[in-house]
Amino acid sequence: MSYEPKRDDFTVPVRIDLYSDTHTKPSRAMKEAMLAAEMGDEQGGSDPTVWELCDRVAALLGKESAVFMPSGTMCNQVALATHCRPGDEVLAHEDAHIQNSEGGGPSALAHVMIRGLPGDRGIFSAETLQEAIRPISRYAPPQTLVEVEQTANKGGGACWTVAQLNAVAEVAHANGIKVHMDGARVLNAAIKLGVPAKDVTAGCDSVWLDFTKGLGAPLGAVLAGSKDFIGQSWRWKQRMGGSMRQGGMNAAACVYALQHNIDRLAEDHANAAALARGMAQIPGITVETPETNLVFFDTTGTGLTAALFAAKLRPHGVTVSVSGPYRGRACTHLDVSAPMIDEAVAIMHQVVTNS
Repeated sequence: MSYEPKRDDFTVPVRIDLYSDTHTKPSRAMKEAMLAAEMGDEQGGSDPTVWELCDRVAALLGKESAVFMPSGTMCNQVALATHCRPGDEVLAHEDAHIQNSEGGGPSALAHVMIRGLPGDRGIFSAETLQEAIRPISRYAPPQTLVEVEQTANKGGGACWTVAQLNAVAEVAHANGIKVHMDGARVLNAAIKLGVPAKDVTAGCDSVWLDFTKGLGAPLGAVLAGSKDFIGQSWRWKQRMGGSMRQGGMNAAACVYALQHNIDRLAEDHANAAALARGMAQIPGITVETPETNLVFFDTTGTGLTAALFAAKLRPHGVTVSVSGPYRGRACTHLDVSAPMIDEAVAIMHQVVTNS
């Protein structure tokens, strides 16, 4: 069996890419910042632009230290391996990215178990967490880490409130358990909630920020935490092949994103709301009300599976992703404008009514 991705049909260019905010392209200004970056050896500690990025993210998220990684998935896997020991149990939502979308990394790399917790829209309560915590016993795996995902992807881009996060962290810490945040879209949440990012992450022992989604950089994520945690995480970064050498060119794109692309995330949220309103008017499509930039929809009433709906959009240059037999996702980002939303809705309506 091959896991190689299917080659795209380049004869029909993608004009309105709603597949994922990971598909954002660096702007000309971001590319110019990359070309002008001062560089050194990231692995040896001599790249000043990487250090600037890490210092900025640590301050933004209210943590002591940070480390630059190639991807958010690596941040998650390094965090699990640093916080835990083989055989430990991690408590996370049953739909968490680490559980369903990281290639079995927790068991293959950190050798930990994931216990899935229920909760609406990807968010579990402090009470649910408390009920899942067992008395310490040699018969059961040690519960060493709680993981939360901000925003909750499978939950439709839902935001954990600061109160919810602090309540979960209080339960975890009272039981000697660390808290890690998959912060892929944590700045989307901060913008939506109208609070500083460090308030969102205050109760977490570690958190990472992705630069390849709404922030528009071509690669990279930054993992933050205490100095001791980050110092230990460097060994796992090395083990997993995370060295980026002259990483300043990539770090410069991320610094540019911090300077220019945070506040504009509100535009993505507004476009997602407009997309949801438009799609809700298409016969047979039901839409989950978005909180941020993710719009989940159901195609059952159209007679089309989500995969067939996506396939019919592709010849028109529109892409969406498929999450289940009839569940799909559209994602807004800096490469999708308000006029594109209107055009996409019109094409979707045409595809459904002509099927």
